[in-house]
Amino acid sequence: MATLSPPSSSASWPLPLPLPPPPSDSDPNPNFLSPPVAPNSPPSSSSSSSSQTIDLPESEYNDDPVHTNPDPTRSAAPTLLHLSFNQDHGCFATGTDHGFRIYNCDPFREIFRRDFASDDGGGGTGIGVVEMLFRCNILALVGGGPYPQYPPNKVMIWDDHQTRCIGELSFRSEVKSVRLRRDRIVAILLQKIFVYNFADLKLLHQIETISNPKGLCEVSQLSGSMVLVCLGLLKGQIRVEHYNSKRTKFIMAHDSRIACFALTQDGRMLATSSSKGTLVRIFNTLDGTLLQEVRRGADRAEIYSLAFSSSAQWLAVSSDKGTVHVFGLKVDSGSLGSERSRTSSEPNLSVPPAVSSLSFMKGVLPRYFSSEWSVAQFRLHEGSQYIVAFGHQKNTVVILGMDGSFYRCQFDPLAGGEMTQLEYYNFLKPEDSFLNS
Repeated sequence: MATLSPPSSSASWPLPLPLPPPPSDSDPNPNFLSPPVAPNSPPSSSSSSSSQTIDLPESEYNDDPVHTNPDPTRSAAPTLLHLSFNQDHGCFATGTDHGFRIYNCDPFREIFRRDFASDDGGGGTGIGVVEMLFRCNILALVGGGPYPQYPPNKVMIWDDHQTRCIGELSFRSEVKSVRLRRDRIVAILLQKIFVYNFADLKLLHQIETISNPKGLCEVSQLSGSMVLVCLGLLKGQIRVEHYNSKRTKFIMAHDSRIACFALTQDGRMLATSSSKGTLVRIFNTLDGTLLQEVRRGADRAEIYSLAFSSSAQWLAVSSDKGTVHVFGLKVDSGSLGSERSRTSSEPNLSVPPAVSSLSFMKGVLPRYFSSEWSVAQFRLHEGSQYIVAFGHQKNTVVILGMDGSFYRCQFDPLAGGEMTQLEYYNFLKPEDSFLNS
């Protein structure tokens, strides 16, 4: 069920771009009280009130950090329940047992936090999922932890201009994760995915998947087209939904279960890893073609995150082995519609993929000896959980840890090798450690 609270202003909200018609079996029980805020839409021409725009101006992100209901007696670091980047990797969000916080990556600083108190005035209440929508004031929240702020089976649409929830999506089981676009809300459950229109919370599509406890799902972010990638119904299978062309593509990516995957911003390239964690495969989402295969290592590992650079020239991988790897990619994402790789007239001037010196015996020795290896690495504490993304500065990587660590590192695209650490912070420490730095 979908419900929505009235916006603070009576002016009408502009709707997003026209959408494809929903499937005939959609919209089982949506109910809404008034049209929601349309993300990234311009304000209505009928009023100039700042409360009628959904975009959070860049200047607001450069103001001093904002705190809600600070508790001066609580100096201990909160328990981290969730950690994720926004869509362009310029910010990241944390869900804690007391609320949520939003941070800027470059320069690193806390932007704002919202700490919730329980009804009895006791300890805070938890947020288990925080999904940003680029840099605007709309977020999707799901309760989590031992004392959740919201029921774990609901997606709450939070408007930080109003500092309250303006809508909710309710389900019969726990919400594992949420993905946002400017025109869509995607809720991921254990074995189902629901796609909603952001403008009116109308259900557009339901997808059944194999068991998905991690809530794996990715969506493209280019306006005018949408690609959704999720688990299929078979072990090792990926499902790709091309909504503009109304095509569904299934890819048998691995023999074992899928552990992690990432999608380029345009939705044309997909990177996947399995529960073995030794290989990462890159596919063309248009036809399912295997474009490249790279090797993280020889031992089994749990892959925590995969990330493409904005140009899809590089791929970063983090795992429980404590090393972040950067791989060079041989495929130009923009050319996949007409050709699958660069031609000799369009050379990749970056360092070529590191290949075993025994690659000349490919076909004779096991594939391990002809594997493509990472060109750059950064060593972390083994066993800790980290996620990774490429920074906005050239050849930089941002690494976030569930222990509160923030690293910014730089790699040499020509020489490769060990990355150089540029910055380190612990964003869970008391405020005076970095908020005003």
